[in-house]
Amino acid sequence: MSSVSLPAGAAAPVQLWPGLALALGGTIAFSGKAIIVKLAYRHGVDAVVLLMYRMLFALPLFMLIAWWAGRGRPPLSWRDRGVVAGLGFSGYYLASYLDFEGLQYISASLERLILYLTPTFVLVIGWWRHGRRISVRQGLAMLVSYLGVGLVFGHELGLDRPQVALGAALVLGSVLSYALYLVFSGEVVQRLGALRLTGQASTIACGLCIAQFLLLRPLSDALVPAPVLGLSLLNALACTVTPVLLTMLAIERLGPALVSQAGMVGPLSTILMGVLILGEPFTSWTAAGTLGVLAGVWLLARWR
Repeated sequence: MSSVSLPAGAAAPVQLWPGLALALGGTIAFSGKAIIVKLAYRHGVDAVVLLMYRMLFALPLFMLIAWWAGRGRPPLSWRDRGVVAGLGFSGYYLASYLDFEGLQYISASLERLILYLTPTFVLVIGWWRHGRRISVRQGLAMLVSYLGVGLVFGHELGLDRPQVALGAALVLGSVLSYALYLVFSGEVVQRLGALRLTGQASTIACGLCIAQFLLLRPLSDALVPAPVLGLSLLNALACTVTPVLLTMLAIERLGPALVSQAGMVGPLSTILMGVLILGEPFTSWTAAGTLGVLAGVWLLARWR
């Protein structure tokens, strides 16, 4: 953080700490999602049921956020409604579903490292959609990140886990889906505001997750053990809605660049919680892979 320069006339650097605390809190809270999902899977539920309960509990709060951010503003045009629906499908429904499915087959540590490749996907999509050139430095940074993930992936694949490849592919699909959301939401954010877009897109995603359960599962599957309900409520409040609000407040105080740097604690916090709560092993392969991913993402942000 020492490389951050304060605007002219800014007071003491201690003013950074409230924003940093919000950013770090949001990152750590979001990192807990994988841990909670893995704990819930121990009770015999699947991704469809677990995602339904997560979104069911989060739905009232996202509706409240959408209403609050839209007070006194004109209703959305039909075009904007369609765009928001598409963004909600890609960024919050499909990305969440693929992520939950993937977590059935890989460790929380590997899942977090794969999710951390999102900036590289955004860069490639920007090149594909807008013809933005990817520099040699950016290419090297991406290579470092993917080598880091490859180390952890190869290690888990060698532990007699034949479905690791499937899990990694599902989480990569989640990364692609969320990266598309980030790329295509830029124009909409300028018109609607980040909080209003997040509230409305997330509300749509909640409805899709609930509808998916009703279409694919009998209502009897909603009868789950009490710990699953508790974990889903915790997931909705602490790892879904809270990170969104904390991150938005942090961006208001620090700007997106510094908040993005603070997010680098995400893989570390997930790995630590995975070791302490889930009993996942922490090996030299995990450490080397994590350092590779963090170094690559840091270089990518520095050289953009």
